[in-house]
Amino acid sequence: MQTSRIVFACVVLAVCAAEQTQRPEVSDTALDDALSDKRFIQRQLKCALGEGPCDPIGKRLKTLAPLVLRGACPQCSPQETKQIQKTLSYVQRNYPQQWAKIVRQYAG
Repeated sequence: MQTSRIVFACVVLAVCAAEQTQRPEVSDTALDDALSDKRFIQRQLKCALGEGPCDPIGKRLKTLAPLVLRGACPQCSPQETKQIQKTLSYVQRNYPQQWAKIVRQYAG
């Protein structure tokens, strides 16, 4: 029984380590460019709300946004946390209806 717990812990750590190495850094300039692209933002919002398909960025946002909304994202780098908060703040200001849906869906 103890051995299976150790193996499980090793697998979890390996998956977490793999996730850490597979995420490319996004520059603040690239984020600003993305936020100014309304079609891009609407695609990501539809993904996050389960109303449309997800690209890799949408999948990542969909995974991390609930954690950031709850105030804890242990697997996020400080840069990612800052950028996700910036993105969520942008959505809150510019897409209030979708923001309300996101809060209902993820913060509860």
